[in-house]
Parts: sequence; structure tokens; C-alpha cells
Amino acid sequence: MNTQTGFIFKVLLISTGLSILIKYGGPYTLLEPTTATALTIVLLPSLVIGLVLGWQYYR
Repeated sequence: MNTQTGFIFKVLLISTGLSILIKYGGPYTLLEPTTATALTIVLLPSLVIGLVLGWQYYR
């Protein structure tokens, strides 16, 4: 399989798994619906990816 096709397939598979986890596992979390919680959930993945890529760049 082409590496680019494999990468797209992996991203699609992980996205599907995360969406299923959020849909069915979300009601069982004990998170309060506040603005701070929403901002953390939205911004944290981008910050983590940015830190990892920046760390690899300087390495």
C-alpha cells in the first residue's frame, strides 16, 4: 500500500474511533460544562501537536 494512502487510512481509522468514543463514552465523564473546560478540550490537542513538532524541529 502506498505510504500516503496508508497514512490517510490510519487518520481515518483513528478519527472514527475517537468519534465513537466521544459519542458513547461522553455521557459517562464527570466534566463540568464550563467555558474553561471547553477551551481546554479544544486547544489542548493543537498545543500538544505544536510542542511535539517544535521539539522534533529543534532536535
